[in-house]
Amino acid sequence: MSFKELSCKVVLTCTHSRAPAQPQVEHASDDSVHSLVDVDSPHISSVPSDYESQEIKTDTQAERIEREEEIKEEVKNVKERAAAKKDAAKEKVKKNADNPVVLSNAVGLAVVGGIVGFGAYRQYVRGELTGKVVAAWAAVIGLFGVGDYYVSQYFFKRNPPK
Repeated sequence: MSFKELSCKVVLTCTHSRAPAQPQVEHASDDSVHSLVDVDSPHISSVPSDYESQEIKTDTQAERIEREEEIKEEVKNVKERAAAKKDAAKEKVKKNADNPVVLSNAVGLAVVGGIVGFGAYRQYVRGELTGKVVAAWAAVIGLFGVGDYYVSQYFFKRNPPK
């Protein structure tokens, strides 16, 4: 027998041909009004006649505005301190621009950075740059930094920064 023949013989009733009924929501007949606000209670108060013209209408709004003003003041103070630090750093750089120790450190940093960067690029192009190579060079740069610190301290005794 074919599927067509079998399907023609089966008679579907209404209960077989539709999806099962969805569960119904039970409605409570208790229409409670306990959650409604009692307008006669003492916690409701009238507002002054100029309420709509007031700029700040609620305590929460007043607190929010006060917090916003405090935050604005703090941001202003932070910006002023940052500007002062920036100006102090600029002055320090200008004063020490002719210090031979500072100049040699700047030149040394640029040279070492260029050499390490170029060497890393060449190894990357050849496919030889691995995590171990990067870690080894990071250790070498760290040792160079420590050595430079102590050498600079020695020379700063002879040429102190301003």
